[in-house]
Amino acid sequence: MLEVRGIETHYGNIPALKGISIDVPEGGVVAIIGANGAGKTTLMKTIAGVLRPRSGTVSFLGEEITGLPSHKIVGRGVALVPEGRAILARMTVRENLEMGAFTQRDAKAAVRDMDRAMERFPVLKERAWQLGGSLSGGEQQMLAIARALMSAPKLLLLDEPTLGLAPLVVADIFSIIREINAAGTTILLVEQNVKQALKVSSYAYVLETGKIALSGPSKELLQEPRIKASYLGQ
Repeated sequence: MLEVRGIETHYGNIPALKGISIDVPEGGVVAIIGANGAGKTTLMKTIAGVLRPRSGTVSFLGEEITGLPSHKIVGRGVALVPEGRAILARMTVRENLEMGAFTQRDAKAAVRDMDRAMERFPVLKERAWQLGGSLSGGEQQMLAIARALMSAPKLLLLDEPTLGLAPLVVADIFSIIREINAAGTTILLVEQNVKQALKVSSYAYVLETGKIALSGPSKELLQEPRIKASYLGQ
């Protein structure tokens, strides 16, 4: 579904991604793991069109989307849940969800997706008329995911969805990730909780200083000595 080939993205003259290539198969969950500053968020922003790569290509469903404006990439079926959630704090929960549907041209489909979001995230239904900024961290993360789903994406990019959340909420978020994938949405996941990321995904890439240091089936990486030593404390 997604093919990234030789991507190099810079901040000024400083290279953040140095020839990254990854594949995300349709229907799967692929994880990107690595230390802070490895380039994970830069990769997600590059795929989503928030950043323009200096070289390389990004293709989605066989069509190149490299450098397209981010709203056009959303229109193609790729939605990003950014690190930090980026909730519209002074808008209500319902208004945040409506903003997520800005590419939807079918009003009936938008209403259906709103109903589905409220069913999937009951807490958002309870808080529909509260301001986004008044929600707890976990509730804001659920709102960010639900807002992205309002665009009916084929590919969902999740950037650090459990960062800063309590353990019980983390478990809920991973349960939601499994549910979204089981319902047919392909997922590319950046996650600092390496053990859970490898458990929820089928394949993973390890980024180190802007390069792919390791990749393989997630079950195998869970047993990889370098992963155990660097990320699992074993």
